[in-house]
Amino acid sequence: MVEIDVVYEAGLHTRCRHEPSSRTLETDAPVDNHGRGESYSPTDLVATALGACMLTVMGILAERHAWEMDGACAHVEKHMSTDLPRRIGRLVVDVAMPRALEAKARSALENAAHTCPVRQSLHPEIDVDVRFDWSGEGAARVSA
Repeated sequence: MVEIDVVYEAGLHTRCRHEPSSRTLETDAPVDNHGRGESYSPTDLVATALGACMLTVMGILAERHAWEMDGACAHVEKHMSTDLPRRIGRLVVDVAMPRALEAKARSALENAAHTCPVRQSLHPEIDVDVRFDWSGEGAARVSA
């Protein structure tokens, strides 16, 4: 179990504290939903969590097999639905690896990404499009 404290500070702004590490982050409502857009929105954190989770579980698998993936990057696009209720409608994830890997490694790492805990926790109506760049040239582009 992990505990997270969230305090509403006014003006559609929250401060969140991760109990185990005492690290904090802030959220703000997006400009298109009455906010100032000064920080991550709560739905931005969902998109961020997806990219981070995919890379993390891929990293766990890569370490187990001694596959080099330091510098791998994920770029996530979050698209809100145009109908009500307001929700995430689509997430597009571009994963770029810093070096080419053999087909067996690529297949296993792609499966790890597609089955990460955050992906498994998303509502099935959210369209999740994941694209992988295995050329070894895309990581610099994504991280720039």
